[in-house]
Amino acid sequence: MFRRLGRLFDDATYLRVIDRAEQQLAKLLGFVLVVVMAVATLQLIWDVGWALTVPGTPWLGSKLTKVLGDLLNLLIAIEVLQNITSYLRRHVVQIELVLLTAITAVARKVIVLPAGAESKPQLLAGLGVAVLCLAASFWLVRSLTLRKPPARTGPAIRIQEPGR
Repeated sequence: MFRRLGRLFDDATYLRVIDRAEQQLAKLLGFVLVVVMAVATLQLIWDVGWALTVPGTPWLGSKLTKVLGDLLNLLIAIEVLQNITSYLRRHVVQIELVLLTAITAVARKVIVLPAGAESKPQLLAGLGVAVLCLAASFWLVRSLTLRKPPARTGPAIRIQEPGR
């Protein structure tokens, strides 16, 4: 029994189990995200359709901001789904895609700022710094990626120890 348990914790077997668990978890998260996105899309279509049937719906102001915020939320969800599928295909996390998702999230925050946000200079300065840092990070990662492709393109492998 201990010998069988010992084989489970053998490096190659352990890495294989962890790799399979990661893949299954990523598939589950991707499926849950697709369900959430489908429901959110239907809800957005329903809300916009209902607002179109009501005469005199004010589309400028808070209604437009809400629709844009919901659309950007769906776009962010699509980008997260792309992150998950990219991980499943290549078995790597694409940092460029993660940074683009973060940039979209900050842009969404700026777009849906409520009225009166201009009276909060710390908030505006913080969002500005976040945008600059994310843009600089994206530029840095992108320029390094164009020079040298990522080294890891597959699942983790066991390195043979000398003398074995």
